[in-house]
Amino acid sequence: MLWSLIKILSFVAMVMLISFGAGRLMEAQGGVMIQYAGLELSFGALQAALLVLGLLVSFWLVLKLLGLVVALLRFINGDETALSRYFDRNRERRGFEALSDGLMALASGDGRDAMAKARKADRLLNRPDLTNLIMAQAAVANGDRQTAKATYKKLLKDPKTRFVGTYGLLQQHLQDGDTEVALKLAEHAFALKPRHGETQDVLLKLQAGQEDWRGVRTTLTAKLKHGSLPKDVHKRRDAVFALSQSRDLRAEGKLEEAQIYAVEANRLAPGLVPGALLSAEGHREQNNVKQASRILRAAWQLAPHPDLAAGFAALAPDEASVARLKRFGQFTKGTESHPETKMLMAELYVAMADFDAARQALGDLAKTDPTMRALTILAAIERGDGADDQSVRRLLTQAISAQRDPQWICDNCGHVHHDWEPVCLNCEAIDSIAWKRPPMSEAVSPDMLPLIVGHMARSDEDFPPLLEPEDLSQADASAVKIAADDAPLKE
Repeated sequence: MLWSLIKILSFVAMVMLISFGAGRLMEAQGGVMIQYAGLELSFGALQAALLVLGLLVSFWLVLKLLGLVVALLRFINGDETALSRYFDRNRERRGFEALSDGLMALASGDGRDAMAKARKADRLLNRPDLTNLIMAQAAVANGDRQTAKATYKKLLKDPKTRFVGTYGLLQQHLQDGDTEVALKLAEHAFALKPRHGETQDVLLKLQAGQEDWRGVRTTLTAKLKHGSLPKDVHKRRDAVFALSQSRDLRAEGKLEEAQIYAVEANRLAPGLVPGALLSAEGHREQNNVKQASRILRAAWQLAPHPDLAAGFAALAPDEASVARLKRFGQFTKGTESHPETKMLMAELYVAMADFDAARQALGDLAKTDPTMRALTILAAIERGDGADDQSVRRLLTQAISAQRDPQWICDNCGHVHHDWEPVCLNCEAIDSIAWKRPPMSEAVSPDMLPLIVGHMARSDEDFPPLLEPEDLSQADASAVKIAADDAPLKE
């Protein structure tokens, strides 16, 4: 506001000064006479003033004309001028319009048009950090993998776009199935931007695929540090990969070092069944049976599992049945209502041929939760009590179509694994293998059971005889299935 007032006052003062000067010239007497080489020119005061003003204007026009000529020569020479800046702004405007159109085409999925617009923008703009990026994305959308790779390599030259180029090449090599090169690119991308979550996940998956458990644990720690992994998830997965390290070291014969990682895995995740088993096995090999027993019991309290019972039985393989029953009574204390405990104790009593106690230990589990294993155990109990073959076979037939018992199943793809694995063998998901029941099998329809049982009743001679009680009494009390009755039911 003040500056505008000053300019207005200055303009008014200048007009008043010019008016005053013109008035004085009009009133002035005399004039100006110029003599040169016999030529004499005389002017009045006003005429002289106008002549001087005309000369000044002519001189100014000459200077402007000379400036225009100099600017034109500089423009031709390639120097920056107002004229060049005008053309540059015009070219830049058209370049950004092409870039904007390319982005719109890319967003709409038109890779061909996006690439054409990106090439036009590249001609008009001197901004390879922008145009190369759009061109690479357009090439990917258009399926031109060769152009995409070449453009991503150009992005590697600029520090501002180096990560984008590295990550783009990483995705291209992953699509090609070149995991070795992809792993190196993932490591480089991770070094450039360790906070990038997708890079962390890709690197983690590639390292797990290469069974680089040490590298996996380092990446997990970085994910925890940068806040992309919850603390409890990190603890669990760190245990999983410490266990994987232990397994590999055991395979190499490095038992002492393997035990260190097994103990660490069990400390991080006491409920991880394979970790508890491996840690207990190491302690057993070191004649520390008490510590092995403590580890297995702690794991059982968190998640009863038949392998834990088998491992606990292996701590005293030659003990008598009565001593084993007593020892397992302490092992399962506090989990008496769990189905796994009921079936385990029932199997122990069946192994001792104490079928009344076995029936009491099993309870009504075969009715409330009729799984394949529960029905099989009940069939063994019925047979031991002297039930007829048709009744026993009816139970076994029901077991065929009953709910399968828990298995190691991938939460991500549903693939069933024979043993626990740190990475799914089917979909390569990390730490996705869980001990749970598979979906109900449709191999035998419940509507067919009466026909099957009826056929059994008519054709008993076609079936092998069931095991006698004395054979059952010889079964291993640590087994989680009665082998003789369960063998025909294996999938």
